[in-house]
Amino acid sequence: SFALLLSNLIIYWVNIAFKKIKILSKLGTIFNIIINLSLSISLILRWIYNGYFPLSNLYESLIFLTWGLTFIQIILEQKNNNKLIGAISTPIGLFTVGFASLALPLDMKEASPLVPALRSNWLMMHVSIMMLSYATLILGSLLSILFLILYKIRYRNLNQNLYNKRNTISSNYLIQKFNRIGLLESIDNLSYRIIGLGFPLLTIGIIAGAVWANEAWGSYWSWDPKETWALITWLVFAAYLHSRINQSWQGKKPAILASIGFIIVWVCYLGVNFLGQGLHSYGWFL
Repeated sequence: SFALLLSNLIIYWVNIAFKKIKILSKLGTIFNIIINLSLSISLILRWIYNGYFPLSNLYESLIFLTWGLTFIQIILEQKNNNKLIGAISTPIGLFTVGFASLALPLDMKEASPLVPALRSNWLMMHVSIMMLSYATLILGSLLSILFLILYKIRYRNLNQNLYNKRNTISSNYLIQKFNRIGLLESIDNLSYRIIGLGFPLLTIGIIAGAVWANEAWGSYWSWDPKETWALITWLVFAAYLHSRINQSWQGKKPAILASIGFIIVWVCYLGVNFLGQGLHSYGWFL
């Protein structure tokens, strides 16, 4: 999968640089489907071999996160036909698979018998929904980061090139300017829609986790580090969605919130588990 993701990353970036080569666009989609299928097969085989859904340790969750990223990417590209999605999400998939395959020690890649608290049907529901919410929110946040980068470039060029030597607006520049405005709006709206999908998933995942926690530990909420950061993640993206309703908070300001959310998601997902503390520390369980 790592080699496929690396190849796909090159394809997407070359496709952006040379848009006229249409075969690259189709090739990127084909590679993405192959990657998703290979990850699906890997997860299914582990499920069959171990007898439980493969989300019990860090390695399995990283593979599932990559599967979620590629799956969402396939759906979005089919609906939007925008290769920018793949160009920014593929590096994340490359990182997660690379980290899982190359950085984690061998004993963390091997499945082990579940501890009693994890022997529940809630394992599949809670963790899979949380991982899908992470994948969706990461992708939406990445688009917000891209929006901020293009926003800055747009206004820098606007200040430098607004007038030509005769102090009149260049027609070519005007066309490019409006094209960029359309691109910015498209990226901003797509980011909003993706985060709007990820937020309910995060909400359902947190609620499912609370119900499971009550069954396993006798309490719906224990202010465990993972629970606390999940709540922080929820609040950040709730603030983002609320800010989109406010007319005075359009464009750049909500995108900054979503960009902060990108960091928060990774802290919630990986950062807390590096500490190895709390009720969610079973085998770096996520």
